[in-house]
Amino acid sequence: MKLTDLAQELSSCTYPGRGIILGRSEDNGSAVIAYFIMGRSENSRNRIFVPTADGIQTKAFDEGKMTDPSLIIYAPVRQYQDKTIVTNGDQTDTIYDVMQAGRCYRHALLQRTFEPDSPNFTPRISGVVKPNGGFNLSILKSDNGDKDNTLRYFYEYENCRAGQGRYIHTYLGDGSPLPSFDGEPTLVTIPGNLETFTRTVWDNLNSDNKVSLYTCFIDLQTGKHTSKIVNRNV
Repeated sequence: MKLTDLAQELSSCTYPGRGIILGRSEDNGSAVIAYFIMGRSENSRNRIFVPTADGIQTKAFDEGKMTDPSLIIYAPVRQYQDKTIVTNGDQTDTIYDVMQAGRCYRHALLQRTFEPDSPNFTPRISGVVKPNGGFNLSILKSDNGDKDNTLRYFYEYENCRAGQGRYIHTYLGDGSPLPSFDGEPTLVTIPGNLETFTRTVWDNLNSDNKVSLYTCFIDLQTGKHTSKIVNRNV
């Protein structure tokens, strides 16, 4: 697979929806995470990321304007022991609970399907970062809009190269209905340190649609998490 410049990949799509980037820092010392959300409606745009004891939570920026929290308020990032879970919905909690029971993320996602937001049927994208820097990615999506048929794809990456990562997102772009992501997660560059990486992602997301971004570098020697949150609504 061709290595794609991250800035170019992000800027080429006006509406990727929600996205996960997992990989390895340029100095090979850290596992790297990015999770972002975008929005077209007032309800979707009325959100911020806030830190929690074990990750982050989405929250209404203006509680008075929140109309339906069912698919937009959730914990995108949670840590379970030495693993970090990243998803675009409440399947974060499903994965966490199944791991607590001694099973893996696959068992959790076999219990879930895409989101029930007809006619888009937004895919559920999920990732798990391991303490050695390896990671898993998954997407659950409808079979070309068939509400009764879920397609489940799982990808496992054991030895990511320094300065490289994989990027998966919910939509291929804008449309009605929104077209679901298709194919393997994209191989992308992971530029610089946490500050540079964060700036690269945020600055190249569509300015009209971007809402919030979370980034994190996990030191592979110490396990220390260093993270940043960027919110459009401040």
